[in-house]
Amino acid sequence: MNADHHHSRHHPRQRLVATLLLNVVITVAQIIGGIISGSLALISDALHNLSDALAVLLAWIANYLAGKPRTHRVSFGFQRAEILAAFINALVLIAISVYLVIEAIRRFIHPEVVDPLWMFWLGLLGLVANGISVMILYGGRKHNINMKAAYLHLLGDAMTSLAVVAGAIAIHAMGWFWVDPLITLLISFYLMFHTCTILRESVEILMQMSPAGLDTSGVAETITAVEGVHSIHHIHIWKLNDTKIHFEGHVVLPADAWVSETAEVHHKVQKVLREKYDISHVTLQFEFRNKPEPDCDC
Repeated sequence: MNADHHHSRHHPRQRLVATLLLNVVITVAQIIGGIISGSLALISDALHNLSDALAVLLAWIANYLAGKPRTHRVSFGFQRAEILAAFINALVLIAISVYLVIEAIRRFIHPEVVDPLWMFWLGLLGLVANGISVMILYGGRKHNINMKAAYLHLLGDAMTSLAVVAGAIAIHAMGWFWVDPLITLLISFYLMFHTCTILRESVEILMQMSPAGLDTSGVAETITAVEGVHSIHHIHIWKLNDTKIHFEGHVVLPADAWVSETAEVHHKVQKVLREKYDISHVTLQFEFRNKPEPDCDC
């Protein structure tokens, strides 16, 4: 079991290292080429590749930390490190996108000549390398939100590299230099749109919000229908990470009961929550004729 767990953690890290090396090479080449050619689209692609390299590095660190055992002080382990990494990645990418939108608008107002040959060949390099990176991470994108964030970064960059290549062809054939800032705008808006999904999901988890689509009142009705339960209050449903859902609540019993009897009720509630809502961790406090405290956030 431990060997399987170690392998499941180690294998994604190998994929992340390979994509990290590819993105560092692309970033350096495209920044140099963007400065020489004067292409803002090429520089925007390079900056997005730089953000990808940072995203992959954070993903590697987070994946490593998530596999570390829990301690007395860190009772849940470091599983949320991956959520925090996804949150930071999303913020960085949005910030870069906003900067590039501002630069693109400036280029529309003050157009600049662009060398389409540099733009074409380095855009093609980015397309090939990002395409390889996407294929490397394709199988790991469903593992967790952290791998999904890294995958989306790279998929977005593969598409932006394709846009850069198309823009270079348009500039070379038609002399349309305004295509360069236009591509930059399209790249930025596209990535901001997709990044907001990751940002929203990571914020929901970090803020311990109830999972989207999970109706708290419906869960309460399900528990109340369990034999041996009179009612339930003080319900909290939250996610430890992107896969594990936790539940806690105060169960009111219809009659006074021994601890052994409450254990049976706990087992029934735990079973129905796991089967119906995929809730993996259940904490219950049993009560009889207790009233919620005035300051209780029930």
